[in-house]
Amino acid sequence: MTRLLLLAALPCLLWTQALETRSKVRFSTSALSDTDIASREALPTPGITARAGVASPTRSPWIVANGWRFTSQPAGKYRYELPAGKAALAAAEAFAYGVDAVLKVDPADAASLGAMLTALEALPAVDLPAIADIGVIDDDSPITAEVMNLLARRNLLYQVVKAPSARFRLNIAMGSREYPVAEAADPSAFALKIRRQLTDEQRSLRVYGSEVVIARLTGDAARIRLHLINYGGREIEGLRIRVRGAYATGDWYVPGQGRVALLDHVVADGATEFSLPRMGPYALVDLSVAR
Repeated sequence: MTRLLLLAALPCLLWTQALETRSKVRFSTSALSDTDIASREALPTPGITARAGVASPTRSPWIVANGWRFTSQPAGKYRYELPAGKAALAAAEAFAYGVDAVLKVDPADAASLGAMLTALEALPAVDLPAIADIGVIDDDSPITAEVMNLLARRNLLYQVVKAPSARFRLNIAMGSREYPVAEAADPSAFALKIRRQLTDEQRSLRVYGSEVVIARLTGDAARIRLHLINYGGREIEGLRIRVRGAYATGDWYVPGQGRVALLDHVVADGATEFSLPRMGPYALVDLSVAR
């Protein structure tokens, strides 16, 4: 269940939605207690940031995103304390992962947040399990947390497991012979190693045209649903997506634009590719298996 409590200059607004099992969002003026709010895990503000004291040979942006936390602890309770301009992005992020989150927002974001909530409310309901290519054994160590963060930022889809699973081509246990802790000191090299081991052909998802879009892919034997979150703060044009499997052309949903047909849909070599002409902080794509 996704629950967002919006705290601003206006009366508290409790948004309760059973994610992907209800088609409407119910609004209430009830509020959580200060104790309940304080007990929740504080989240960093999503977006793009510079890392003080960190030099990089590349110009790749540093994304601050919370999806890896939600994947590790989906039943957790969270809180955002957001500066102006971040409320809509945070709401989309929490919605995409279906978590219980509190948003303390700047009153200046009332209009943009209202538009995002209206758009999320209108999305068609569906309940699908997450899709992953990699298993990660979470030992609650900071290094494993950083590895999960890294995989999420590179759209290398993973699932937290208690022990290596035959379901996945790769199972990552930091500190093991194959994945020594020292390797994670170079995030780019470590991500490249994982990508090469998995191979691009076996990846369930690839995103082209942006380094600031993080995806969450869900699906079953009949359909998939793809959440796309844009952390860059600017509208993106010409995003290209590749998913494994043969899917009929579908629809994408963008706040402010509603339902839009996908462009340049191609099925070839066991995969489906399509383009999204434009997206802001969030977009949703639904595809059904080709018949």
